[in-house]
Amino acid sequence: MDSKPKKRGAMENGDTGEDSVLATLIGNGDDLGPLVRHAFEMGRPEALVHQLKHILKKKEAEIEELCKTHYEEFILAVDELRGVLVDAEELKSDLSSDNFKLQEVGSALLVKLEELLESFSIKKNVAEAINMSKICIEVLELCVKCNTHLSEGQFFLALKTVDLIDTNYLQNIPVNAIKIMIGKNIPIIKAHIEKKVTADFNEWLLHIRSSAKDIGQTAIGHAASVRQRDEEMLERQRKAEELNVSGLGDVVYSLDVEEVDEDSVLKFDLTPLYRASHIHSCLGIQEQFRRYYYKNRLFQLNSDLQISSSQPFVESYQTYLAQIAGYFIVEDRVLRTSGGLLSADQVETMWETTVAKVVSVLEEQFSHMDSATHLLLVKDYIALLGVTLRQYGYEVSSILEVLDNSRDKYHELLFEECRQQISNALSNDSYNKMVMKKDSDYENNVLAFHLQTSDVMPAFPYIAPFSSMVPDCCRIVRSFIKSSVDYLSFGVNSNFYDAARKYLDKLLIDVLNEVVVTTVQSDGIAVSQAMQIAENIPFLERSCDFFLQHAAHLCGIPVQSVERPQASLTAKAVFKTSRHVAYLAVVNLVNSKLDEFLALTENINWTAEEISENNSEYMNEVVFCLDTVFSTALQILPLDALYTVGCGALEHISNSIVVAFLSDSVKRFNANAVMVINQDLQKLESFADERFHSTGLSEVYKEGSFRSSLIEARQLINLLSSSQPENFADLVIREKSYNALDRKKVASIVEKFKDSADGIFGSLSTRNTKTSSRKKSMDMLKKRLKDFN
Repeated sequence: MDSKPKKRGAMENGDTGEDSVLATLIGNGDDLGPLVRHAFEMGRPEALVHQLKHILKKKEAEIEELCKTHYEEFILAVDELRGVLVDAEELKSDLSSDNFKLQEVGSALLVKLEELLESFSIKKNVAEAINMSKICIEVLELCVKCNTHLSEGQFFLALKTVDLIDTNYLQNIPVNAIKIMIGKNIPIIKAHIEKKVTADFNEWLLHIRSSAKDIGQTAIGHAASVRQRDEEMLERQRKAEELNVSGLGDVVYSLDVEEVDEDSVLKFDLTPLYRASHIHSCLGIQEQFRRYYYKNRLFQLNSDLQISSSQPFVESYQTYLAQIAGYFIVEDRVLRTSGGLLSADQVETMWETTVAKVVSVLEEQFSHMDSATHLLLVKDYIALLGVTLRQYGYEVSSILEVLDNSRDKYHELLFEECRQQISNALSNDSYNKMVMKKDSDYENNVLAFHLQTSDVMPAFPYIAPFSSMVPDCCRIVRSFIKSSVDYLSFGVNSNFYDAARKYLDKLLIDVLNEVVVTTVQSDGIAVSQAMQIAENIPFLERSCDFFLQHAAHLCGIPVQSVERPQASLTAKAVFKTSRHVAYLAVVNLVNSKLDEFLALTENINWTAEEISENNSEYMNEVVFCLDTVFSTALQILPLDALYTVGCGALEHISNSIVVAFLSDSVKRFNANAVMVINQDLQKLESFADERFHSTGLSEVYKEGSFRSSLIEARQLINLLSSSQPENFADLVIREKSYNALDRKKVASIVEKFKDSADGIFGSLSTRNTKTSSRKKSMDMLKKRLKDFN
């Protein structure tokens, strides 16, 4: 009976493997979900339920067994638990009593606590409100400050305030409406600042353009002052060197250095430009402003480079050039001080454009100028412009080359002006020797041009050997030298003495000498005037040394270097030649005057039957004319010139006598006509001898005489009066007695000689018993000359 329960108990204890597994899972506390799901999926939930019941019974049995084993302990525990329960009831009663008391006391405190918590909440809200108000107040104060800066034109401060609001406050503004409003106005304010700054900058552009002329004129005026100071210093140095060379003193050099800051001389305000540049930089549009500045300044430059058509260039050139100078002085300072607003390449581009335009304008204007004075004024201003802009680093050689290329044009104009002045000086000259009544006149007209013949101051009144044209022309030439050097100086080439000398030589030769020679050879000039001009020429020649020294002095060349003979002007030799040309002109004038009385073909009866005992009337007039000429020449000309004029006049008379015999209007002549001419010639020879001795020429020209100038006429008359004219055919006799006669001329003349007894010459046969033999000799000469020809 016992075995059966045991067997069932074994089965109840879960002897199967599945029960063991399930019991293990439950004992371990594992999840039975997968096992339950598997049982349902396999369609065997009953077996699982059975197994769970079996395990439950098994566990109940284990509990029951455990309780049986610890029964006494359990009883003790329950007793203790009952004791604890009594204590708990007592404690609960105490707690309830204490709680009631605490409730009574805490209810009032709870009310206070709630009030305190509410106060804390209000305080927190107020603190937050105050903090928000402070932020809003700070932002609004910054907005007010920004508006104040804007109204006062302090755009940089306004912009810094806007940036401060944008960076530090905008995102932290607790009031959304204020935040939106400020955020919306920040770009508007920046745009307003940009607009206002640009407007101020545009006003500055207009102002700086209108001020550029004054800036340029001030800078050019400063350069002119510096140049004048340098010239004065060089002049003092040259004088000191000359004194040292002459042994009159020691050279003491002193260097006066005056450093002048150009920026302090040229005061113009770039503050609006700096402000605009800085504001645009703060706005983050610096590159845009750079382009804007360059574009506008380039536009202004192109406008400034256009010359005015409303007035001549000679009236507007200073304004034109000063405007350009002022423009680039401003650009130089902008380049140096604006922190990259303008680049060196941009300035160089503008300058190259300006140089090309200015060169073109100058070349065109110079080609139209007809006044050397105007050309010099423009040149001088351009030279100062070059000096001024070179100080700022600008390359001006191309502009100065225009001046060098125009110097021939300038000197041609100067030549024409000097030609007119010299012509006026000669036309206004009385051609009387200058009378100087005081030493100042002597210094101004003689010593000033080194025309003195002695180092001793003469007694006054002093009669100079020249007329007023000499010092007048010297003053004109001196003025020309000054004008020439003024143009040639301060150009590209620093050594311009050779050019000055070349133009000086050209003036003296092609202008002064030409005008003098043309005047002395003109038809309307009197003999005395021509004589005085001829006497003036040596003094013009003497003045050449002074002109050369004066040119060297103005060019800064030591005077000693031009005192060498090889350094003299070519004009000296030209004047020397012109002096002889002037003497020939005097001779021609005298000869023209003599021709008025030497109408021999009309004044002589070539077939006279009787011989007049008195000299011919024409010869008296000729002698009187010669006497006047010699008297005038003796007062004006030196002895060598007097000798030249006298010989020329007498030789002309001699030629006139020979030409008269050869004239086609003289068909024939007889011995009586020859005798009349012989008487006239003898009177002329006597006058010539007397004058040759009375003038002192006999002491100078001991081997010569005036009579020798009449040799051709004398030998012809001797031949025609000779009793044996056929001796002319004898070479020895001809060389001895008739060497001045031309054989062909003699042949033509003797053909006209008729001394026969019939016709017109018949009366001669009754007077001279030798007529027949002389006629035969003359016929023989005619025959021989005819055979020879």
